[in-house]
Parts: sequence; structure tokens; C-alpha cells
Amino acid sequence: MLNPGDLKDFTLITPTADVRTDTHGGRAKCLQRLVRLDIPIPRTVAISFGAVHKIAEGARPDTPRLLSAFGRTPLVSVRPSSADPDWGGPGAVLNIGMNNERYAELCKTIGREAASAQYVKFIQAYAIEVARLDPEPFEEAAEDDDPVRAALAAFEIEMDEPFPQDPAEQMQEVLRSMARAWEGVSARLLRQARGAPVDAGLGLVVQDMAPGLGTGESGSGVIRMIDKVTGDRQITGRYKRKGRSGRKRQEMFLAADPRGASMEEEAPELFAQLTRILDTCRTNLREEMEIKFTVSHGELRVLDAVKVVRSARADVKVAVALAEDGIISPEQALLRVEPMSLTELLHTQVDPEAKRDVILKGIAASPGGATGRLVFSSRAAQTSASHELPCILVRRETTPEDIRGMHAAQGIITERGGMTSHAAVIARGLGLPCIVGASRMRISRREKTVTTADGRVFHEGDIVTVDGTTGEALAGAVPMLEPALDRPFRTLMRWADEVRDIGIRANADTPDDARMAETFEADGIGLCRTEHMFFEPARLTVMREMIFADSEVDRQAALDRLLPMQREDFVELFRIMAGQPVCIRLFDPPLHEFLPSDREGLMALAESLDLPLSDVTRRVDALSEFNPMLGMRGVRLGVTMPEIYDMQVRAIFEATVEASRQAGAAVVPEVMIPLVSAKREVELVKARIDSVAASVRVETGQGFDYRLGVMVETPRAALRAGEIAGYAAFLSFGTNDLTQMTYGLSRDDAGRFMGTYVSNGVFHEDPFHSLDRDGVGELLLIGAERGRETRRDVVLSVCGEHGGDPDTIGFCRDAGFDYVSCSPFRVPVARLAAAHLALQPPGVPDSED
Repeated sequence: MLNPGDLKDFTLITPTADVRTDTHGGRAKCLQRLVRLDIPIPRTVAISFGAVHKIAEGARPDTPRLLSAFGRTPLVSVRPSSADPDWGGPGAVLNIGMNNERYAELCKTIGREAASAQYVKFIQAYAIEVARLDPEPFEEAAEDDDPVRAALAAFEIEMDEPFPQDPAEQMQEVLRSMARAWEGVSARLLRQARGAPVDAGLGLVVQDMAPGLGTGESGSGVIRMIDKVTGDRQITGRYKRKGRSGRKRQEMFLAADPRGASMEEEAPELFAQLTRILDTCRTNLREEMEIKFTVSHGELRVLDAVKVVRSARADVKVAVALAEDGIISPEQALLRVEPMSLTELLHTQVDPEAKRDVILKGIAASPGGATGRLVFSSRAAQTSASHELPCILVRRETTPEDIRGMHAAQGIITERGGMTSHAAVIARGLGLPCIVGASRMRISRREKTVTTADGRVFHEGDIVTVDGTTGEALAGAVPMLEPALDRPFRTLMRWADEVRDIGIRANADTPDDARMAETFEADGIGLCRTEHMFFEPARLTVMREMIFADSEVDRQAALDRLLPMQREDFVELFRIMAGQPVCIRLFDPPLHEFLPSDREGLMALAESLDLPLSDVTRRVDALSEFNPMLGMRGVRLGVTMPEIYDMQVRAIFEATVEASRQAGAAVVPEVMIPLVSAKREVELVKARIDSVAASVRVETGQGFDYRLGVMVETPRAALRAGEIAGYAAFLSFGTNDLTQMTYGLSRDDAGRFMGTYVSNGVFHEDPFHSLDRDGVGELLLIGAERGRETRRDVVLSVCGEHGGDPDTIGFCRDAGFDYVSCSPFRVPVARLAAAHLALQPPGVPDSED
């Protein structure tokens, strides 16, 4: 007979047995905790990681000794027990020990029908999962008039030997099969993809069967105390009542329900016992648990208790409730919520329980869900919005010309692009669900159709749903879940702000973006891309007039018309942020981005400017560049066409004076020069900015301060940061372009091959998605060190798309950066990630191990 303290490979689970998560797995440890809480569980033996590994290598376990723990005629189950249930594992095998002798006994006690069902299920499971036989003969046997005879015959035919009758032999083969399944290559790769280490071990738990059969109240079920999607406190699950042969199986509600019979009404004592057990688990295991149970002859047995698998919104609600009830601390509550999971709360989401008809897949570039009619141009999107018809904009790839259409759409799909393509960046800033790189679809702009990989054709006006969280588009309208910015969410964010030690700002280009940043309680605006203010229809026309001006006088006249528009935007930004810092980047993109590229657009531009089409076409061609991302943009425009920057800084300073007057307190804007490579560029631009500031002070009779900084987005700027910092109060690293230039990769095109590169180990991760610590990160460290050598108080930050990535926040925090800036919808993610980092080590130690 197996006793506590026998060989460590086989451990009978008792309150004092040496069972640990790192040697026997989470299921075994949880079962021991249930025993300690006097919860009725069947007799259980835990098999260690080391024993399972030896079995996989060919060792023969002493199964007679193992089964001796379960009496003369054992009937047991075997379930996997890994350190983390998310890593998966082989399926459970039930009713081991069932043979002809035991079958005959069960026929007398529970009836032939119920006994036959158990025996046939075991034969079928053993044949398919252990012997690896084709399931078809056993599925056919289950339908036979004598299913036991048919299943035994099928096994003998397939294996050329009788079904094993010795429980020890059955157990040996089951253990070997499960151990080898865990050690298999495909299983190992799958769990590594889920975050498991290469050498992750598997434990097994062998447990007395408690089948939930008998003459009295009998059955089996699952119960939990919360709704898995919302996290609301309510009893959910099921109870299947069973009985002797001839008694129909009855599925019942657990709690009293007007729709039908319930366990609470028909077996109130058992129901009360279950709810007490759940409350006990919540208090002592510090978690909302799901209990699998059986009832035999009115006696309750708990087979297993696992953490309720739930949505992110439920996760937040549960963590906060546990902390508010004093079961865990606020710090532990913070660590229980994964930062990236918050994106599910911030956006409308496709209901996870909804039926999905997937029509295409791509890269999940911006989370959330939206339903609308397909449109294939920005103009069509605006028209649809004007008629209050939600739409989904489909493009091969988007350009700055599409921004108005993107604002009008509820979701975006592009054939090309990656995580930092134009569509992805703008969609994340707007909070729109977006799929990019959906390369297996074919778009016909002429026919206004999308043809999917399976040959289906969708026309303009057809209804589709975008799931930007999974990167899938679905046919038709699908039920949605609304954002959950409720009290538990706000409470969790407040706790995060109390412990984090790095600033979190938002990238906000318009007053609407700033309002969203304020809603998510950002520490200010870390990047305002002023060029996005020019894409309003009225402003775009004036912008194009400025670009087509033949003289500096004409160009200045157009800029004078843009000045009040920019000033109005900046006043609104300062008002919304109410004293929080606002960092405004001066004009960055090449001028050609404001001009149309197709014939229809060129004709419309020629008409609006009252110019011949040929003149417009020649001017657009003259402005085109072989590599515009490395051409006339950023500070290069500020040096060669300084009147553009003069207009912008005048608008900023006049807005500063007006906003300070309205607020009754000084506003100190931050002005940032983009794409700097040399100290002399900063000197030239700074001189003109200082001159404009002096003029505004004289004209308004008001004094004000401002802070000048540089956006470090070229490798040379990082290397020469010591020189540049002499003229800059802050250095903000634009990691989008810095990554692009360091790697020599196009962030818009890299998505075509990035998957292959990552899967082949060329890159550990897409460098546009997660900061490359070794290359780009080294440039950040060099720039920070050299900048501080010149100016000890220089403020350091990251304002590229990486700013919302938890790993990048950790890098910046370790390097002593002052803040990171990200799109408004990533701000809560970044706030929670920063709190996690401040609460290192990143995990709550298990005091019961």
C-alpha cells in the first residue's frame, strides 16, 4: 500500500506531503490546498516532473505499487499537471482499471446502460489516445446494440491482441503515452509559443474516479461564482443529474432560475455546500475558482479547482474586488492584470461568444471591433459618414491623403503594411480597429470589390466586421461588447499611478486626440504631429496653395491664412491639457504628401487652383523624390523654407499668450525640431524661433517661456547628442524612424517578409513592434549618456510607437528616461506596465508552496 513519504516520484496528496508547483505542477498543488481546506476530494497521487520525464525516456513505472493506493479494484483517472495551465498538455484519461470483471460489478450496482457507457468510453479513449488507433471503428462500435462487445472486438482486430484487462498494464501504457506526448516536438514548440521554457516539466495526478452515478442524488457539474465575460458576481455553470439505468439524464441550472429546474431548488443542501466551498477557495486561494464536481448517492466530491478562465474586463473586476475585500493587496491586484490585456477594455470588442465567419486574416495592427459597409476610397468613407452610415475603409495601403477618410471610417483594412505602417499608426492614434498586411485578399478599385482567399467576393456596401484584436475580418454584423472604463478600471489605474516611477504621455495631434489623452489621464502630450492639422479640407486647400506658390511673398500669404487655424488648435490643446506639458513637433513630412497622386485628384486640384492640369502634374512630379522618407522633410524644410516654421512657432507662441490669459497661469510649450542630424541645423532653427518669440513678446506685451528640444530619429543625432544637447532642453527619441534608419528597413514594407525573418531567428522580434535593445537600444543609451554629459538636466523620452510597449518602458526606466509617449489608447497599458516594473519582481510569491 502506498503511504505518504514513499518514493518521491509517487506522492500521496495529504496536507503535509512535499508537493510543490515547481516539482509536481499547479494542479497537484491546488489539490493539496483543497485537502488542507477540508474540501472533499477523491484520493489522489501526484507523479513528479522527474518521474514523468524518466517514463518518456523509457523507464517502466511501478504501476502495481502506484495503484495500491486505490484499493483492490482501482478505477482511476490521470490528468496533466504542468507548472502553468496555459502551457497545455495531454488530455485526461478516465476510468483506468475498467475491465470485464469491473464492468460486471458495475452492471449490478449502477445498471448495464450506465456501466456500458463507461466501459465503451474508456476503450475508445485508450484506443485513440494511448494506442493511437483510428477512431472510426470505435465510433461505429459505440452505436452497436452491444457496444462493449463491439468495442472490444474492434480493439482486437486493430491491435491483433485483446484489450488489456490488467489495470497495472493499462496504467503503464497511459503514463507512457502522456509522458511521450508532452516530450514530443510539436507539443514542445506549441507550449514554447505560449511562453513555457524549453525544459518545462509535466507532472501527472492519478485520482480515484468519482463518476457521479448512483441510486440517490447523483450527477456531475461545473460551478463558478462570476460571469466569465463581465466578471459580475453570479453563479454560472451546469449540473447534469444522472441515475440508474433507464433514468433520463437531466441538465439543470445551478441557481434557481425561472427557465427550469435547478440544483438550488431540488438539492439545496448540496448547492449550499458548493457555494461555501467556492467562498472558501476565494478567501484562501485568493482567486475566483471554477470547481468540477460529482455527486454520488448524495455525497459531494470536488475533482478539481482551477482559476476561472475569463476576459480581460473580468480580470480587472476580479482583481480589484479581491483587493477591496482585503484578500489580496492593491499591489498584487496590479500584478494580476497583464498590461496588454487592457486594450480589450478600452475599445468596443467583438463578443468572444459570437459566431465568427472569418473572410480574411492579416496583422492585428490596432485593437477593437467595428461593423460597417465596405468602402474603397476616402471620399466614399466621408460620404458614408455624412449619411450616418458606418463604414469600413479598404485600401491597398493608406497615405496622408486618406486621413480624412480614416477619420470618417469605423475600421480599416489594408492589403499591405506592418505594425508601424501609416494605416497602423494612425488607426492606433484614432482608436480605430485596423488590420494591415492582409495580403491574401485581392482588391479591385475599378470594380469596388474584395476577393478573399477562398474565392468569395464582397462588393462596396456589403456589411463586414473588423476584429483588430485578432487581425480577422468577419462577414456580416457581429455582436459587440462596449468598452469597460468603469469604476474597477479607474481604481486599478489609480493604484498604478501611486506606484509607477516614469511619466506616461500621449501622442496627440488634434484637440480630439488631446481630449482622449485627458480621458486616459496621460501626464501630458509627448508628441503633437502638427502636419495632421493640415488635412482638414479647408486647410488642405490653403496648404496646397502654399506648396504651389511661385514666390516667397505668395507662400507667406498662404501661411498667413494657415496661422490662425494653427493658433486656434494650439489654444485648444493647451486648454484641454490644463497645465500639463504639451510637446509640439514642427512640420515633418515631405510636401508631396499633401498632393494627390491619382489623375482624379490631380484634376480636382487643378480646378481648385485654377491652373492647367499639365502645370499641376509637372509641379507634383518636380516635388517627387526617389526616397522621400530620407529627402526634403523635417528640419531640412525648416532650414530651406524657414517661413513654414516661422508660421508654426508664431502660432504656438500666440496661443501660449492666449491660453495663459484664459487659464490665469503660465503655459510653457515644448517645441520640438524633427529629423535633426547636425548641431548646425539646431542652431539655425533655434535662432529663428528665438526671433519669433521676441517679436510675439513685443507685439503682445506678454512675457512667456518655452522649452526647445530635438527629436532624435537619425543614428547621427544619437551619436552627436552631446553637441546637440547644448541647444536642447530635451531629447525625444523617435524610435519609428530611428529603427527604420538603423536597420535600413522600410516600416511600411517590412511586413511582407518580417514573419519569415522572425520565424528563422534573423530577428528575435519585429523591431518595429518591440524595441531592438541591442542595436537601436544601444543608440538610445549612447545618445542619453552623451546628452547628459553636456547637459545634466536634459529631459529624455521616447515618443515613437515603441512608447506603449511594456518591454520598451522597462528599457527606458532602467536607462533613467523621464517619460515615454504613446498613442492615447496605449496610455492605460503603459501606466499599468510602468507599475508592474516598479513592483519588481514581476510576480506574487506563492506563500503556500
